[in-house]
Amino acid sequence: MATLGTNVETGSLDTKQREASGYRFALVALTSLFFMWGFITCLNDILIPHLKGVFDLNYAQAMLVQFCFFGAYFLVSLPAGSLVSRIGYQRGIVVGLSVAVVGCLLFIPAERLQAYPLFLFALFVLAAGITVLQVSANPYVTALGSERTAASRLTLTQAFNSLGTTVAPFFGAMLILSIAIPAGGEAAAAQRASAVEGPYLMLAAALAALAVTFALLKLPRIDSHKVVTGLNDFAAFGKTLAHRHLFLGAIAIFLYVGAEVSIGSFLVNFLSEDSIAGISEQQAAFYVSLYWGGAMVGRFIGAAVMRYVSAGAVLGACSLGACVLLAITILGSGRVAMWAVLAIGLCNSVMFPTIFSLALARLGALTSQGSGILCMAIVGGALVPVLQGLLADRIGIQLAFVLPIFCYLYILYYGAAGHQVRGAR
Repeated sequence: MATLGTNVETGSLDTKQREASGYRFALVALTSLFFMWGFITCLNDILIPHLKGVFDLNYAQAMLVQFCFFGAYFLVSLPAGSLVSRIGYQRGIVVGLSVAVVGCLLFIPAERLQAYPLFLFALFVLAAGITVLQVSANPYVTALGSERTAASRLTLTQAFNSLGTTVAPFFGAMLILSIAIPAGGEAAAAQRASAVEGPYLMLAAALAALAVTFALLKLPRIDSHKVVTGLNDFAAFGKTLAHRHLFLGAIAIFLYVGAEVSIGSFLVNFLSEDSIAGISEQQAAFYVSLYWGGAMVGRFIGAAVMRYVSAGAVLGACSLGACVLLAITILGSGRVAMWAVLAIGLCNSVMFPTIFSLALARLGALTSQGSGILCMAIVGGALVPVLQGLLADRIGIQLAFVLPIFCYLYILYYGAAGHQVRGAR
C-alpha cells in the first residue's frame, strides 16, 4: 500500500509538473502577441503628426486617429468577451489576429484614395482585432498560475508589450516620418500618404504568420473560466459590474489608458515646440521611444517588486510620481520639461497590468465577461486625447497636459483603496 501511495503521489506530481511546463510554454507564446499589439498601438503616435501634416488637421481632428482606434475597444469588447467565452482563449487569439490583418490591408486603399476617413476606418478594424486579442490574452495570462502572482505575471508579459511600443517609434521614424516631402500641395500629400503602405503591409504579413502559428499550437485549456449563460445578456453584464472592485477598476482603466495615450499622442508635437526641444518631427519620434522604453524597463522591475510589495501600494506610488512629473512638464521649459514628460513612461509601467489583474481578482466564471468590460473601458484612449486636443487648440499644447493629472489622481485612489475586494455592490 505504501508503494501504491507513493505512485499516486508521484503521478500527481508529474501531472503538476506537466501542467506547469505547459503554462510556461503558453506564457512564452503569448509574449509575441503582447509585443505586436504594443507595436501597433504605439505606431499611432507616429501616424498622428504624419496625417496631421498630410491632411492639414488641427489637434482635435488629428486625435480622431486615437478616437477611432480606441473607440473599437468600447464597441467590440463585450461581443469579443461573448465570443471568447464560447470558442476559448486560443481560438479567440486566432480570430483577433485575422481581423487585425484585414485592418492592416485596408491602409492600401486608404493611401491610394487619399481619404482620411478611410484611414480612420482601417484603424477601427485593426483595433477591433487587437481588442479580441486583449480580451483573449489578458485573462489567459492571469489564469496560467496562482492568483497571488497574477499581477506579477501579467506585468511581465506586458513588459514585452512595452518592448513593442519602444521599437515602434524607431520603425515609424525611419519608414514614415523620414520621407522627403516635395513642394506642392497634392504631390506632397500623395508622397506622405504613400509612406504608410509598406509598414502596414509588413505588419499584415507578421500578423498572418502569428495567426497560423497560434492555430497550430497546443495550449492549455482553462475550464474554470467557462460560463454556461450567454455573456451578452444584461443579467450577466450587471452581475459582473456589481463587483465593486471591477467597476472601479474599469474607471481606472478608462482614465489610465486615456492619460497614457494622450501623453504619447502629443509628444512629437510637444517636443518640436521651440520652447521645449525645438527638434524636427523625425528626431522627436526617437525620443518618443524613451517614453515607451521607460514603461518597458519599469514593467520588468515591477514584475519582480510586486512579488514582495502589494500591487496596490506600487500602483499608488507610480500614479503619484506621474502627477509630480506632469506638474513639472506644465510649469517647466526646455530640457527640464522634456525629460519630465518622457519620465512619465516609467511611472506608467505597471499601471495597466496591475489595474487589470486587481479588477479581475476572484471573478471566477465571470472572468471573461470582466475582461470584456475592462477592455471596453480602454475607450478612454479614444476620448481623453480628443479632450486634450480641444484644450491644446484653445490654451496651448503645454497647458493641456493638466488633463492627465486628474486621471492619475483617480488611479492613486484605486491603488490605495478602490481595488479592495468587497463582493458585489
